[in-house]
Amino acid sequence: MATALFFALLAGLLPAQTPAANRPAPVFVSGGTADQAEGRQALEEFRAAGIAGAYWLEFTLRVLPHKGAERTVHGQLFGRRNAQGPLTRLSLVNPDGPQNWLIQSGPQPASWQQNANQPTARALTAAESLAPISGTDLTLFDLQMPFLYWDDFAYEGIAKVRSRPAYSFLLYPPADLVAARPDLGAVRVALDTQFHALVQAELLDPKGGLIKSISVLDLKKVGEQWFVKSIDLRHRSTRDKTRFEVTAAALNLTLPDAIFAPESLGTPAALPEGVKVERF
Repeated sequence: MATALFFALLAGLLPAQTPAANRPAPVFVSGGTADQAEGRQALEEFRAAGIAGAYWLEFTLRVLPHKGAERTVHGQLFGRRNAQGPLTRLSLVNPDGPQNWLIQSGPQPASWQQNANQPTARALTAAESLAPISGTDLTLFDLQMPFLYWDDFAYEGIAKVRSRPAYSFLLYPPADLVAARPDLGAVRVALDTQFHALVQAELLDPKGGLIKSISVLDLKKVGEQWFVKSIDLRHRSTRDKTRFEVTAAALNLTLPDAIFAPESLGTPAALPEGVKVERF
């Protein structure tokens, strides 16, 4: 712990690196520079925040294409934290059968997938995590949010985003992801200063152009816990949109470890008996 704190403080004292020509430059809120140590502390606090304990969420994905018919995909997720960071089991219901994913967030992100016609789970590449799932605009990358753990970033200061003060960061992808997805130059994120919640994330190309936006529309409080209730995912090029909306939640759960094992993705996961579910 002391060693990690030392390196965190040391990194906060170092000046922000000047971005290379193939990635966007930070836009500081004050027009000058921002206190990088202050930004690193805010980012570390956000990384440590989240829903306490294990939980279950039921949700809908409302697909709203620029052209074509609307449709709705139903799903659920189980979540908790482990030593590496947030861990999520995601399930979607499709006409061809259920699709299941396990998503490990944190400094060493990973993900696995298993479909109804697939005997075992398959580990996915970082590039695959950026691909839309089930014909929606949602990706595993959106849920995993690995960019929040990228060490190469610039803190841009406190900005007003959606009428709220938020810490603004420009985070740069690691070399392996750049090699796999050279179209991704950075991710700009805004973190609410009061709730330590994501307000907005923008995937940018190397010139700073917008590829996709992730906008939090609403937060919900159940007991003493705040969590994201609805999100809009928009692609600039297609103008397609998908709205993620939580419809039910159960918190403070005791869940078996097997739910969060890749080899168990083929076995349906269910809530323990007697759990109180709050519907919205």
